[in-house]
Amino acid sequence: MPVHHYLVRPRHLAGGGDLTYVTAYLVGAGWKNRTPKAGSPICFEDPDRSVRITYTAQASTPSWIVSGAPADRPSWTASIGGTVPVEILGAFTDALAGPRPTHAPDVLGRATAHGWARGKGEHPSAGHPNGTALLQYRNDGDISLWWATAHTPGTAEPHAPLPPLWHAAFSEHTPLHAVEAFAAALADPRPVLRPPGHVPFGSAAHTTATDYPVLPSQLAAIRSARAAAGRAAAWARSASTLGYRRRHGALLTRHPIRQAVPPQPPAPPLLAHPPRSQ
Repeated sequence: MPVHHYLVRPRHLAGGGDLTYVTAYLVGAGWKNRTPKAGSPICFEDPDRSVRITYTAQASTPSWIVSGAPADRPSWTASIGGTVPVEILGAFTDALAGPRPTHAPDVLGRATAHGWARGKGEHPSAGHPNGTALLQYRNDGDISLWWATAHTPGTAEPHAPLPPLWHAAFSEHTPLHAVEAFAAALADPRPVLRPPGHVPFGSAAHTTATDYPVLPSQLAAIRSARAAAGRAAAWARSASTLGYRRRHGALLTRHPIRQAVPPQPPAPPLLAHPPRSQ
């Protein structure tokens, strides 16, 4: 029997969503689940032990903390509000789990490609057409970071009575291709799927929700597709690393190279690309 859901837009006001959207991909990509037996905080670590993703829900303000300590580059940290939509956060963590792209990242360009307007202030920025989300690069003396925030109309002023729905801060040296992926998902105009009661009360009046009944099997298919995408990302990253080592002579000829076989993705779920509301 179908389960009642909604397609909600704009996505940055839709609320957090199902955490398995993020974790299923990480498990598929081979990340280690470091969550304690008590179940909190949720924690995942990449196979190289250089990146850790933690979600804390029991604090006064739920939050995601993503930290990196690569051996050959400076460490970095990303702090993201716990009510950020998982589709937006997942784009960031997906990028960390996959291979680095060959193109030069363009964070603001990914937002403006979806109709966001570039700001005219001191700091380079791009804003949602209705003014409820902002993406900005700040360079204040010794501090450089990318900053994103979402808020309901009328609450962005300095003396507004309500805090933002969520905000995200990416420190200097955060992998720029992952910040770019976050920006692209943030500006994506497609709606996201939410069950009843999961859109924050403060933002519900400022969203458009379209009825969209789904079968439990369809929801399970979405989770399976996320895990399969994670496995494909792990294979792509492995293949990319092998290619790099070959080009730089890091593999010894006495150790034969086994050709990795990419996993076969399952049939696409029915909701892989949900229709837009009218």
